[in-house]
Amino acid sequence: MNPQAKLIFTISLLMGTTITISSNHWVMAWAGLEINTLAILPLISKSHHPRAIEAATKYFLTQAAASALVLFSSMTNAWHTGQWDITQLTHPTSCLVLTTAIAMKLGLVPFHFWFPEVLQGSSLTTGLLLSTIMKLPPIALLYMTSNTLNPTLLTSMAILSAALGGWMGLNQTQIRKILAFSSISHLGWMTIIIVYNPKLTLLNFYLYALMTMAVFLTLNSINTLKLSTLMTTWTKTPALSAMLFLTLLSLAGLPPLTGFLPKWLIIQELTKQDMALAAVALSILSLLGLFFYLRLAYCATITLPPHTTNHMKLWHTNKPTSSSISILTTVSTTLLPISPLISTMI
Repeated sequence: MNPQAKLIFTISLLMGTTITISSNHWVMAWAGLEINTLAILPLISKSHHPRAIEAATKYFLTQAAASALVLFSSMTNAWHTGQWDITQLTHPTSCLVLTTAIAMKLGLVPFHFWFPEVLQGSSLTTGLLLSTIMKLPPIALLYMTSNTLNPTLLTSMAILSAALGGWMGLNQTQIRKILAFSSISHLGWMTIIIVYNPKLTLLNFYLYALMTMAVFLTLNSINTLKLSTLMTTWTKTPALSAMLFLTLLSLAGLPPLTGFLPKWLIIQELTKQDMALAAVALSILSLLGLFFYLRLAYCATITLPPHTTNHMKLWHTNKPTSSSISILTTVSTTLLPISPLISTMI
């Protein structure tokens, strides 16, 4: 892709996100979401591969439907209450339609069907954008309207997302699809707590984005898309593979790594809200996610590919590790000791 075109699309992406998260008026928020969608489409379809074109088409149709629902929800609320302010969404039908629209934007169950297919048809860098920055505007809208949304509906969608994200990721061999189902599972954790402690949802999202960036950039650096090719990386980049192992375990939420912090705080908050059953359900369902993260980690570090002939292993690659990957993997694994400081901030 032309560098100037890529720059324009990237700036549009950042501008759309900024407009949505900083607006008070529904029409401005909708305009930001539309700019975001139009900016990411060329980045998804830039390879001109049939799968990439299919992914871009699926993404466009789903996001267009979700944006129409956002507009319909806000207009219904304005019709009944005379308010266009995002925080003044009080009409029950509008709240229900908005929950559906944001679930479609994020890829929550039962509107998750598009996300694994779109991620599979995109490159790793575009997949990173879809998994992190494209999730920020809908989560910001969810944050601003959280006090008026239906907690029972959100809890049901969250538990279903955690269950389906873990279950569907078990038998995948494509790494991008595994990370897509991982994203759906993490969104379940973020959604269940949004009504009770919205700041905790944002903390979870920020830490998830950090860990996902570390994983995607590492996979992009070693040029790996499938489990079978992941098995050959240990001999080329042992240090990077070891850090990928720790980052994947952090994404799974194992202590004493960073990923344990949001899960711990969410379970604590759910227990305070007399939702111990939901906390237990989420904890058990996270074991499904742990299985496929362990599978990825096992392929990355412990499994060596079979060799039919004796030859010298390539122990080092000439390609240096990017400093951004070093910083992200370090942050993704070592933030747990400062959890008292983080918990005072929320």
